Amino acid sequence: MRFEDLHISEPVLRALSEAGFESATAIQAEAIPIAFAGRDMIGQAQTGSGKTVAFSIPMVEKVDTEHDTVQGLIITPTRELCIQVAEEIRKVGSYKGVRTLPVYGGQDIERQIKALKNRPHVIIATPGRLIDHLNRRTVRLRDVSMVVLDEADEMLDMGFIEDIEKILEQCPVDRQTLLFSATMKGAVKELAKKFMKDIKTVSVKAQEVTVPSIEQVYYEVPESKKLDALTRLLDIQNPELAIVFGRTKRRVDELMNALITRGYQADGLHGDLSQRQRDTVMRKFRDGAVEILVATDVAARGLDVSGVTHVYNFDIPQDVDSYVHRIGRTGRAGKSGIASTFVTPREIDHLHLIEKVTKRKIEKRPLPTIAEARIGKQRLAMEQLQNTISSEDLGGYKSLAEEMLEQHDSIQIVSAALKILTKETNEAPVKLTAERPVLRKRAKETGGGRQQRRGSGTHKKPYGATARTGSKQKSGKKNTVYAR
Repeated sequence: MRFEDLHISEPVLRALSEAGFESATAIQAEAIPIAFAGRDMIGQAQTGSGKTVAFSIPMVEKVDTEHDTVQGLIITPTRELCIQVAEEIRKVGSYKGVRTLPVYGGQDIERQIKALKNRPHVIIATPGRLIDHLNRRTVRLRDVSMVVLDEADEMLDMGFIEDIEKILEQCPVDRQTLLFSATMKGAVKELAKKFMKDIKTVSVKAQEVTVPSIEQVYYEVPESKKLDALTRLLDIQNPELAIVFGRTKRRVDELMNALITRGYQADGLHGDLSQRQRDTVMRKFRDGAVEILVATDVAARGLDVSGVTHVYNFDIPQDVDSYVHRIGRTGRAGKSGIASTFVTPREIDHLHLIEKVTKRKIEKRPLPTIAEARIGKQRLAMEQLQNTISSEDLGGYKSLAEEMLEQHDSIQIVSAALKILTKETNEAPVKLTAERPVLRKRAKETGGGRQQRRGSGTHKKPYGATARTGSKQKSGKKNTVYAR
């Protein structure tokens, strides 16, 4: 469906066109008319389905720029997502003159207070930091006409229910509320029942999000051979930007160091990093200074990095929603991508469950050999040399080439050039701590781990459930605490 068919104003259409949005996705086509009608709405959609634009357009259209008050509020679970949503709202509202401000923990609060004096129309905030501003009376929500709860299931899992309740209680009773969630857990339904009215539900199923542009494959490989399998694939596929998913923080740290040891440009992302460290890692990844990002599910929630060509599930995810979220990091904006999953023999049944729920067959492929990996690197070097010949001005090097040809055979010279261009990595022995396999009987779990409030050191119980501080499970002779 075209955006023009959704009765969107000219300034917003102009902004959408400039941002490169050509047509509405399924969630946008269904959600925008409902939001325009003033109804409270629940949108069930995975990350990557276009839900941010689905609520950004109604939010921007509803703002009256002649009034210098906070009229729109968007609550997100993480700082990264907060920043990304704020940028999306800014783009959509650029020609209408809508002022936006992201408010999140980890940033100097005095700086935020100063920015609030510019009187933003829309605030995008993480719950903890917004509560701080409400307590200081630096933010007032009495003129808010629309509230969006983004990634509601994640916020509840992270223990933000009390903060969300406090925030919503300070908003006008007659506001419009839009709730977006990847899953419809009981806690999400309970929250909607308490704070929403006359609800309309829009659902984009997981199988609609696992788009054909993402090639999905798996490799059956023992736990002890996963690292060799990953490095061989990296050598053959030569991804421009890749995300490797590990199940635990320990796994991320160990795998990142193992890849660096073997000669790859890698960095890690997990919940123990400070905001400054996180920003540094993401900046290097976006700029291409780091080619491989190793991350946990929670740390990667909300990431939207263009140019990710490959996703590797080093550890198979514990639930289907996590699988859909992970592979959705590639194949974005209509581009193609490859998602590869490593499965141990005991995890095959769990993989089949993922196939059943997503209604998508995942192709099994044989593990590349060392010889195939070597040939792959050499072929890439040859392509690089050929591309340079056809696209570059080589005038400054021809005299040097002629000089070398007087001393050496041409085949020797080309062979030496290919050897230099071939990305030499090594099979240095690295031992990773084994992870317990994911079995089918645990498939309905959404992932164990700490329910830790972002931006604070306190732990809260998730809404409608008992909080866990980690479940101890045996891995070999060690007891391991699993935390996403």
